[in-house]
This record gives sequence, structure tokens and C-alpha cells, in this order.
Amino acid sequence: MATAPQIAVNPENEWRTRTPGAEGWERSARPDAANKYLMISCDAHLGPPPALFAQRMDEKYRARVPRMEKDADGVRWLVIDGARPTRILEEPLHGEDDYRSKAGSSGALDDLTSHLDKRMADNRLDGIDGELVFPNGVALFAYWTHDADFSAAQLRCYNDWAAEATRDYRDTMNVAAGIATANVDVAVAEVQRVAKLGYRTVLLPNKPVFGSKDVADNNYNLPVFDPLWAAIQEADLAVTFHVSTGNDPRGARGNGGAIINYVVHSLSPTIEPIVSVCASGVFDRFPGLRFATIEAGAGFVPWMLDCMDEAYRKHHMWVRPKLKHGLPSDYFREHCAAEFAEDRSAMWAIEEFGLQNNMMWGNDYPHHEGTFPHSAEAIERQMGGLKEETRAKVLGLNAAKMFRFDIPDRYKDAV
Repeated sequence: MATAPQIAVNPENEWRTRTPGAEGWERSARPDAANKYLMISCDAHLGPPPALFAQRMDEKYRARVPRMEKDADGVRWLVIDGARPTRILEEPLHGEDDYRSKAGSSGALDDLTSHLDKRMADNRLDGIDGELVFPNGVALFAYWTHDADFSAAQLRCYNDWAAEATRDYRDTMNVAAGIATANVDVAVAEVQRVAKLGYRTVLLPNKPVFGSKDVADNNYNLPVFDPLWAAIQEADLAVTFHVSTGNDPRGARGNGGAIINYVVHSLSPTIEPIVSVCASGVFDRFPGLRFATIEAGAGFVPWMLDCMDEAYRKHHMWVRPKLKHGLPSDYFREHCAAEFAEDRSAMWAIEEFGLQNNMMWGNDYPHHEGTFPHSAEAIERQMGGLKEETRAKVLGLNAAKMFRFDIPDRYKDAV
């Protein structure tokens, strides 16, 4: 078992260590506290070995798998099937930035056990009792291709590897199986297959078909996806929509591009699929479904709920179908959740909008925009205004219910 790492805090990250404290809290987010909250991170990442697809994919696909190429000038490029090559910007990293950049890659297959033991040590350092795990590295690019069969083949490869890799860690690692949705029949078959492999959660892309917008493309509001919803409900799987599942063709470049791409082309598109299922009668037909947005923040939720209800009431003459059990916002509250890492706007709204059961937290391990290894400080900075019961729900209890985590005995008095 790996011991807790010693991670140097470089000057650029000193702000992460600041906290107003947690005076008056009944429980603590500190990893060694006797009265610690149950903390389930609903956003973490595990990357497969860089050569996984090249080693395991059908030979007909191997020349097309995502890869890094170096040009004559020594510049490295990310090459993805169907997309323009993207230059890999290499910046020198120090301290915890350097540590995070290496923590999410699984490395070689024969070193996987050692890697996952180190991951468990990182979790203990950050107070994490369980984690919902999403693809990282080359596995993220399986959604970028327009070729439905190629996308599905990559995700089958990743799902097989992840099931093998985390078999001994399933009590704490809930890995989301990636599902390609451009072909509904193929998606149904993969849902049924991963359920047999022991998966409890699936990851769907934010748009079933990625690329330039075509109104003729299927979207999640259409009944064509009913066989998929039926298969997911029958297997009792939770559905997640994670940011950046697909390559937005309008991605920005140049001045401000990093911020534009993050806010507009990564986070914002995650709203569309959740509105699609709340507004279209999906839950009337499949009341057992559970959906969550991941890494998109949660401050948008109150605005989204108000907008959905406003459109339902004011545009009643055009709204189809008429929902059977209330407004679109009622369906969100009954079936959906939003995950965040640091989001002050969401904290202001949770109690006011009655969203105590619909918010979940994650440390986004090991990404730089996440809170690892300073999650306790981040929680203390933003959650002081929440009621004690709400904090406990947001930090772990909501996730345990939605994603079927067992609650350890030490936390059961908080349920």
C-alpha cells in the first residue's frame, strides 16, 4: 500500500491553501478528522495506457487511433481521426502542477497495480472515500470521430480495459462506461454488455452525433432513443453527461482562446442534453432513469430551471408533449443532479431553490481545474453558508444514492 505523497505547493498554487476555516460545522472535510463527512468525488479521471488502442483495437482501425506525432521541427501534434491536427503546447510544470499532470495516466499495463495503489494514497490525502471515474487521455477522443462504428470500437476497448484494471477497487472506484450513441442499436448492445461486466454508470456524449449542427441529426429528446433508455433503466444504471465529450467545430483560437473554449465549448454544451430529457417526456416513459451533468459546474441550474418552466408556460401553444407530472424543473429535481468542484454561484442558490438533493461535489482528480490536493480548503471556502444536512448531502450522500455507492458504517449516522 502506497503511503500518502508529499506534494510541494508552488507559489502559483498558494491561493488553494487559503481557507476561512469551518467553525461551527458539525463535521469536517479534513481527511484525518474523526467526524469527517462522507466524501464521494463525482468527477475523477483515469487514463488508459497511451498505446492501448493501438495494441488492442481491430487491425482495420489501428492506423486511425488518436496519437501524437512530431514534425520535422520537433513540434508535437495531436492527431485525431476526422479532426485537424492540434499542436500540443508544452509548458514547464512545477510542484503540484507537475504532480497532477502525471497522476492521471495509468502508464504501462504491467505497472497498473502500483499506479492504482498510488491513486488510493492520493484519495486518502484528499479525504476521498469513493470516486466516480471518467476517461482521460486518448480515451476522451473516442467521441470526436464522425464514424459511429469507430467510436463504438474505441469505447468497447476502453470499457474492457477499465473493467479489468479496476476489478479490485470497485468498492471505491465507480467507473463510467463510455457509450457511443450515433447508432442506437449498437449503444443498446454495449449498455447490456457493460452491465454484465459490473458497471453501475454510463457516460453518454453531450450530443449523440458530434460535428457541425444538422437539424436532421437525432437528439436525446426524440423517441428514437427509447430503446436505449429502456436498456439503461432495466440495468439500473445512472447516466452522466461529462463536459468535452466531442469536438466542437467552433473551437476558438488565439487571444482568449483557452477561456473561450473552456466556458463556451466545453462547459456550456452540457446543458443541452439535460434539458432534452427534462422537457421531452423521457421521464414519463422511463421513471427509473437518473441523470447527472459532470464538471460543468452547477450555478447554471437555477437559471436553466426557470428558463425551462418559462418556455413550457409561455410557449404552451408549441410545446409537445404535455408533461404528465409537473413542469420540466420538477423532473430535474426528481431525476437529475449537477456536479461541481468550486462554484460560489451554486452555493448561493442551493437552499433558495430547493436543490439540496440535486447537487454533488467532485475534486476532478487529477486535473488542474480541480481541487486535489486541497479539497478541504476548497470546501471550507465555499460551503460555509450551507446547512449542515445540505453539506453532508452535497459532499457524499447524494452521490451514494444516485451512483449506488455503499455507505461505510462510520458515516451511517449522517444518512
